Amino acid sequence: MDNALSLSADNRTPLSSERIAAMDAYWRACNYLAAGMIYLRDNPLLREPLRREHIKQRLLGHWGASPGLSFAYVHLNRIITERHQEAIFIAGPGHGAPGVLAPVYLEGTYSEIYPNTSEDEDGLTSFFKQFSFPGGIGSHCTPETPGSIHEGGELGYSISHAFGAAFDNPRLLVAVVVGDGEAETGPLATSWHSNKFLNPIRDGAVLPILHLNGYKINNPTLLARIPRDELAALMRGYGWVPHFVEGDDPAAMHQQMAATLDRCLDQIREIQQRARTSGQATRAHWPMIVLRTPKGWTGPREVGGKQVEGSWRSHQVPLSDLDANPDRIRQLEDWLRSYRPDELFDRAGRLIPELKALAPKGLMRMSASPHANGGLLRRALRMPDYRQHAQTVAQPGRVSAMNTKPLGAFLRDVMAKNMDNFRVFGPDENTSNKLDAIYAVSKKLWLADYLPEDADGGELAPDGRVLEMLSEHTLEGWYEGYVLTGRHGFFATYEAFVHVIDSMYNQHAKWLAISEEIPWRAPVSSINLLITSTVWRQDHNGFTHQDPGFLDVVVNKNPEVTRIYLPPDVNCLLFTADHCLRSRNDINVIVADKQMHLQYLDMDQAITHCTKGVGIWDWASNDQGGEPDVVMVGCGDIPTKEALAATALLREYFPDLRIRFINVVDLFRMQPEGEHPHGLSDRDFDSLFTVDKPIIFNFHGYPWLIHRLAYRRTNHKNLHVRGYKEKGHINTPLELAIENEIDRFSLAIDVINRVPRLQVSGAHVKERLKDHKIACRQYAHEHGTDAPDLANWTWPH
Repeated sequence: MDNALSLSADNRTPLSSERIAAMDAYWRACNYLAAGMIYLRDNPLLREPLRREHIKQRLLGHWGASPGLSFAYVHLNRIITERHQEAIFIAGPGHGAPGVLAPVYLEGTYSEIYPNTSEDEDGLTSFFKQFSFPGGIGSHCTPETPGSIHEGGELGYSISHAFGAAFDNPRLLVAVVVGDGEAETGPLATSWHSNKFLNPIRDGAVLPILHLNGYKINNPTLLARIPRDELAALMRGYGWVPHFVEGDDPAAMHQQMAATLDRCLDQIREIQQRARTSGQATRAHWPMIVLRTPKGWTGPREVGGKQVEGSWRSHQVPLSDLDANPDRIRQLEDWLRSYRPDELFDRAGRLIPELKALAPKGLMRMSASPHANGGLLRRALRMPDYRQHAQTVAQPGRVSAMNTKPLGAFLRDVMAKNMDNFRVFGPDENTSNKLDAIYAVSKKLWLADYLPEDADGGELAPDGRVLEMLSEHTLEGWYEGYVLTGRHGFFATYEAFVHVIDSMYNQHAKWLAISEEIPWRAPVSSINLLITSTVWRQDHNGFTHQDPGFLDVVVNKNPEVTRIYLPPDVNCLLFTADHCLRSRNDINVIVADKQMHLQYLDMDQAITHCTKGVGIWDWASNDQGGEPDVVMVGCGDIPTKEALAATALLREYFPDLRIRFINVVDLFRMQPEGEHPHGLSDRDFDSLFTVDKPIIFNFHGYPWLIHRLAYRRTNHKNLHVRGYKEKGHINTPLELAIENEIDRFSLAIDVINRVPRLQVSGAHVKERLKDHKIACRQYAHEHGTDAPDLANWTWPH
C-alpha cells in the first residue's frame, strides 16, 4: 500500500453531516479569531456595530495562509481524539501565526499559560490587541506560542525541524504544513529527502501537508502552477506517496480532508506495525498531503473591484486604508459577521460547550504537548569520563597529536551511554574530521539500497545514530528539531562551509534568546557545533576553503546564548566538549583543527586553564616577579603555535626581553563582564594584559573581531591583532601564515617594532627574520612543503 500513488481524493465519507457542521463551526471560530487578531483592539465579539475606534490604527498581519493552517489543525484534532494519537503541529508559512494561535486559544492552552488572555470577552480583547502590537506578540509562531518549536521567521526549515522532532519518538506524529512559497527555498527542497532517514521501528512519523494556495506576496508560486501529474511525479520522485485534497467548498473539503487523513494514518500505522513486528527497518514510502485551497479562503472575495480571495491581494491585510475608505469598515464588519460569532461564543465570550468538546484534552492538545516544550522531557546525558582519553603531556609543546581523534573516542562513549537520546550530525565528513571512532557503537543511518562494495567500510546500518547527508541545512534542521523536543546532539562540519547555516544559526539563537525570557519554556540542550578543517590547514584546497568568519556571525547574537571556544590541544578540547554537552540553552561553537598539533597542557592543567577561559602560561613566560615588556597572545591552535615559536625566537635573540605569554580559550573573555556572561572584569583584564604594554594578539579568525570585543579595554590602543586577512591560495601551512602575517617571523618583527628599546637595537634581527620569511616561501615553492625544521618545530627546553 505504501508504494501506491494516490492522485485523487479518498472516496470514503468518515464524517456525518452533524460532525461536518460542528467541525466547520469550529473552523469558522478559528477564522474569526484570525481576522480579529489582525484588525480588532476592542469589541471582540461585535456586540455593537463596528466603529473605527474598535480597529487597530496600524494593520499588520498575514491573513492569506491562516485559514488553511487552521483547517489542517482542526482536522488533526479529530485524528488525535479518535485515534489517541500524540501529535505536534509545525506551521511552515512564515507569517501564518493567526491560523495557529486561533485553535491554540480555543482549546484553552493559551489562557492557561497567559491568564490575562482568559476565555471570555475581556480575555479575547487582550488576545486580539496583543497581536502584532507594541508590547505584544509577533506574526510568526514565536517561542511565546504554546505548542510551537518552529517560528518560520525565515522560510525553509519546517520539514527538517519536523524530522528532528520525530527521531527517537516512536509514538509521535509530527504534522508539518509547508507553504508553497516556502517550498521554493533550497533548504526545503532538499529536506524532502529526510524521509530516507526515518526508521519506522524507533522513530515517529512526519506527515507533510503541502499547502498550495497559489501565491506568495504578489507572485504566483511555482508548485501551484505546474500540472497536477507533474507535482505528483515530483513528490513521488522524492519518495513520498502524495494524496490530494482540493477545492473551496467547506463541506466537501471537510469530508475530503477527513478521509485523506484517515488513509494517511492507516498507511503510517501499517508501515510502523510491519517494521516493528518483523524487527526489520527498511526504507518506507510515507504518505503526504497536497492541500489546495484559495489564498485567503473565506475572506473578502473582492475589494475595490479587484479580486482578493484566491489572489495575492489576500496575502497580508485584505482590507486596508480604512481611514481613506470609511465604507471598508462596513465591509470588514460584514466579513467578520459572516463567521456568525454569536453562534460560536456564549454571552460571556466563551466557545460554546459543544464546540469546545471537539478539541483534545490535557497534554494531548498539540499546543500543550510536552514534545513542543522539550526541556520538560529532557534527560541529562549519562556522561563518560573524558579524562580516559587524555593526551599524555610530559613537557609542553614537545609532542604532537590529532586534536579531534580523541574527541571521536569520547563521543563514541557518550553515544554508547545514551543510545536513545543522543545523535551525531555531519555532512559526510565525520571520518575526514577524525571522529570515526563513533562508528564502533553506532553506524551511519542508511535505509536506502545497499551495494556489495558498501560492505568494505562497514559503516552503514538501518539503526545507525550518526546522520550524514551532504546538506548542512537539513542536518542543522534535524539537530534543532531533535534538541527542541528534549534530546541531545553534536554537529561537526568544515569551517569554510558552516556559513551555509549562518541564517539557521541566527534564527535558533533568536529563538533561544526569547525563550530565556519565557518562564514556561523549560531549558533545552545546547547546540554544539565543532568547526574543523580550518583556515590554516588548507594547503591543497586553497582560497575557497579559507574563511573563519562564522565566528563574526556568532558574535552578532545575544550574549546570553552565544559561546565560542578555541581549545589549543587535545586535553582542552576534551574538557570543552564535556562542558558543552552538559550545558543548556546555548549555542556552543568549538574551533579545533583535525590535523596533527603540538600538545601543551596535561589534563589537570587543561581543566584549570579552560575553567578560567584565559590565562598566563608560566612555562612560556619570563616576566615572573616583574612587568613584561610585551604580552604575546595565542588564540587558536596554529596561532598559538606560531606565537610560541615567535616567543622562543625573541628569547633567543633578546634574552633580557620580558615576555608574558597568554592563551585564550573562551573568546568571550575578551569582552567586559557587563557585555557577556563570560566577560572578564576590567581589573582582571588589566592584570593579565597590562594597562600600557604592547599586546601582540595572534588570532585564528579575522583580526577586527578581537578589536570589536575589546574596544572598551584600558589598553586597547596597544592591542595589535594578527589574523586571517583574505590572503592565500595553494600554500603550505607556514607560507599561508606568512601571507597573513600570523607566522613566528612576522610576530617577532612586530614585537621589535612595538618595544621602544628594540626599535633600533633590533634592526639586525629584524632583517634576519625578513630573510627567513623569504626563504620559507622559496622552499615551499621548490619542494611543495615547509622546511622540516620549521614544520616540526617544538618548544625548546
